[in-house]
Amino acid sequence: MLLCTACLVGLQLLISCCWAFACHSTKPSPDFTLPGDYLLAGLFPLHSGCLQVRHRPEVTLCDRPGSFNEHGYHLFQAMRLGVEEINNSTALLPNVTLGYQLYDVCSDSANVYATLRVLSLPGPRHIELQGDLLHYSPKVLAVIGPDTTNRAATTAALLSPFLMPLLLEQIHKVNFLLHEDTVMFNDNGDPLSSYNIIAWDWSGPKWTFTVLGSSTWYPVQLDINETKIQWHGKDNQVPNSVCSSDCLEGHQRVVTGFHHCCFECVPCGAGTFLNKSDLYRCQPCGKEEWAPEGSQTCFPRTVVFLACQEHTSWVLLAANTLLLLLLLGTAGLFAWHLDTPVVRSAGGRLCFLMLGSLAAGSSSLYGFFGEPTRPACLLRQALFALGFTIFLSCLTVRSFQLIIIFKFSTKAPTFYHAWVQNHGAGLFVMIISASQLLICLTWLVVWTPLPTREYQRFPHLVMLECTEANSLGFILAFVYNGLLSISAFACSYLGKDLPENYNEAKCVTFSLLFNFMSWIAFFTTASIYDGKYLPAVNMLAGLSSLSSGFGGYFLPKCYVILCRPDLNSTEHFQASIQDYTRHRGST
Repeated sequence: MLLCTACLVGLQLLISCCWAFACHSTKPSPDFTLPGDYLLAGLFPLHSGCLQVRHRPEVTLCDRPGSFNEHGYHLFQAMRLGVEEINNSTALLPNVTLGYQLYDVCSDSANVYATLRVLSLPGPRHIELQGDLLHYSPKVLAVIGPDTTNRAATTAALLSPFLMPLLLEQIHKVNFLLHEDTVMFNDNGDPLSSYNIIAWDWSGPKWTFTVLGSSTWYPVQLDINETKIQWHGKDNQVPNSVCSSDCLEGHQRVVTGFHHCCFECVPCGAGTFLNKSDLYRCQPCGKEEWAPEGSQTCFPRTVVFLACQEHTSWVLLAANTLLLLLLLGTAGLFAWHLDTPVVRSAGGRLCFLMLGSLAAGSSSLYGFFGEPTRPACLLRQALFALGFTIFLSCLTVRSFQLIIIFKFSTKAPTFYHAWVQNHGAGLFVMIISASQLLICLTWLVVWTPLPTREYQRFPHLVMLECTEANSLGFILAFVYNGLLSISAFACSYLGKDLPENYNEAKCVTFSLLFNFMSWIAFFTTASIYDGKYLPAVNMLAGLSSLSSGFGGYFLPKCYVILCRPDLNSTEHFQASIQDYTRHRGST
C-alpha cells in the first residue's frame, strides 16, 4: 500500500516538476535565503496574482509591475524577525542556528514550485522517490504558510506523504521568555502566551497600529480600552453587530437564515406571550389566563356569571317575586270565591293546579342568578318546562271541555257522557304532564345539565354556565311545549263563539302569541349573542311566558271578582247562556 502511494506521489511530482521547473527560475533571491543548521520554509504572497480571464493554463510571473502585496511582505518580515530573535538568543536554541528559505507564492503555479523546492534533497535540486517515505529527509525541516485555504490545501497534499509539519513535534515543550513575555504551547501546539490587541490604521501614508488591550493566560484575563477604539460610524458610534434590530416587546424572533442574529419580528398571537428567557418562541398562557396580541405576560381571566348584585338581576328578581306574590294572592282570592260562577267557569279546583304550575315555573327562574351550581343546573330549565306544560295542558283541556259542553253535548251525547264519566279532563292533564315528566327525566339522566367553565367564547373571560342549552333533551322539552301551545291556541280559537262569560279566545290568544314571541326573541338573541347576560335573556323569556299566561287567563277573572261583582252572579251567567242558545237556534 505504501509503495502504491509512493508511485502516485511520484507521478504527481513528476508532472508538477515538468510544469513548475520549466517555467520558473530555480535560483531563489539572496534576500529570501538564510543558511543554518536547520532550515525553515516560508510560503508568502509577496505579489498579487493575475486577475485576468484565461482561456488556457498559463504560468503567472510574480514580479509583475504594480503587483506588490504589502500584507504578504509583512508576513515575510515577521518570519525573518522570528528566526533572527531565536538565533540571537543564548537560551532558546543554544549551539543551533536556524535558517530559512522564503518563497513568493503569488499564484498556484508558484505555490507548486515552492512546495517542490521544499521537498528537494539538500544539495541537488531533485526529489528522490523511495519505497519508504518515512526515511525521506528533505532539506527543509518545517513549512510556514501559505496564508490562503486553497493554496494551503495544495501544499498539504504534497507534503503529507513525506510527513512534513505547519509545527515541530516537540513544540509543546517550548517555554521561553521573549521581551519579558513567556512563550509556551499546549499539547495541541496552540500558543499560551500573552497577546496585545491592536487596531491597524490605514488612514495615513504609512500603516500604524494602536494597542487597544491585552490578553493573558496566567491568570486568564482580557483587558480592552474601549476609548481607544476608532469606529467608522458617525461621532465614533459603535455599529450594530447583528443583522436585525431588537424586536419590540411581545414580538418573537423568527430566524430567516442560518444565523440567529438574522430574524424577523412577529407579534405573539392572542393567548400567547413572550418569555424573556426564550426570544424565539411564544409560549401559550395557562387555561385560566389570557394575553392580547404582542404581550410579554399573561393576565388572569375574569370569571363572569349573572350575579345577584347587578342592577339587571335586581329588576328581574323583583319582577319574578311580584309574579309569585300575584299568583299567591290569586290563589287566595279564588279559594275565597271558590263557589262563585267566575271561579267555577274558570275550572274550579283546576285553577289551583294551574296557579301552582305557574308558581313552580316562576320559582325555577331563581336558578338563573348567581354562580351556577349542580342543583340549579338540574332544576331551572326542567322545572320550568314541566310547570309550563301542566299549565298549558290545563288551559287546553279547559277550552276543549267548554267546546264539548256547548257544541257536542247534544250532537254527540255518547262522547260527552264518556268524557265526563271517565274524568277525561284529569286524565288528559295527567297523560300530557307525565309525558313531559318522562322527557325531562330522560334529559336529566342522558344529557345531565352540569355547571361548566367555558373558555373558548371570549379570550379574556371564563363563562360560568350550565350545559343544558347544548343538549337534545332541552330541545325536545321546548318543542313539546311549543306543540302544546299550538293545541291550546287551536282549542281557544274554536271557542271564539261561546257565551261571553266563557269566551276567552281573545285573552288566551294574546297570551299564547306573546309566549311564542318571547321564545322566538330568546332563540334569535342566543344565535347572535353568547355573553354574560344570556341567562338574563333566558330568564326574561320564561318570565314573559309565565306572566302572559297568568295575565291572559287569570287577571280578567280577578277583575270581575274584585271590580265587577255584578257580573259574578248566577243570573248573569244564565242570561249569557240563554242569549247564546237563542243565537245558535236562530242561525
